[in-house]
Amino acid sequence: MKTTLIFALLLCCTQLGFSQKKLTQLWESKEQLPTPESVLYDEGKSILYVSLIDGDGVAKDGKGGVAILNLDGSLNDATWVQGLNAPKGLALYKDLLYVADIDEVVVIDVITGNEINRIKIPDAQFLNDVTVDEKGKVYVSDTRKGEIYLIHNNKASLFMKDVKDVNGLRVIDGFLYAMSGPELWKIDANKNHTVVAKGLQLGGDGLEPVGDGSFLVTCWGGLIYHIQANGTVTELLDVRDKMKTADLGYNQKEKILYVPTFLNNSVVAYKLD
Repeated sequence: MKTTLIFALLLCCTQLGFSQKKLTQLWESKEQLPTPESVLYDEGKSILYVSLIDGDGVAKDGKGGVAILNLDGSLNDATWVQGLNAPKGLALYKDLLYVADIDEVVVIDVITGNEINRIKIPDAQFLNDVTVDEKGKVYVSDTRKGEIYLIHNNKASLFMKDVKDVNGLRVIDGFLYAMSGPELWKIDANKNHTVVAKGLQLGGDGLEPVGDGSFLVTCWGGLIYHIQANGTVTELLDVRDKMKTADLGYNQKEKILYVPTFLNNSVVAYKLD
């Protein structure tokens, strides 16, 4: 009886985790980054792209842009891309960087740093995150309208509606994963969805796969969560009294998160253990 009880306790601990994930801060960028909203890790170039709103999140003021950081947090190029409005989510496909910017998706050639296209999304109000599948199809969320749009061959169309407070997006193995307020959805090609996880306070913002079937999620108000493949949600960090935690980037190989702090005008790196 005693042996059985010990085995049951060990099994429970294995499932629920003495191996629970934790975050350790590595660095915080020193140079002022005007309202950083999203970070994207570029493995090929070993750099970080950072979208900068630099003002009101819905103002078409031309003050926004994209900066580049080195992987130690030092500034590489503060003005790599300029002339945007309120850029938020970033996605990379081959040599193209897609940037969600209020009601359009801006396309940047990462080789030259030149803007090559602006794809207007009719009636969009607050484009937030963007992701690209292996065939180059682009998905972008409109948080205020609760809609997801599809861009194919530079033409935009409505992919899915009634996804309340939709924000973070990622395509993995042919499925579109989306943060819908406090829930993580898995959406198939026929637009059917299942709820992978629920119960995130403040609603999900950034969404990144860890690489083992689990996810990292930031909530803008200052929370970071780990979602296991079975849907179990664990809080990793609560910094609501210190800073915001906007749309994170993630280096799967080194297990490092890059989190933009928004109003604190910096990016913070954490090691996932």
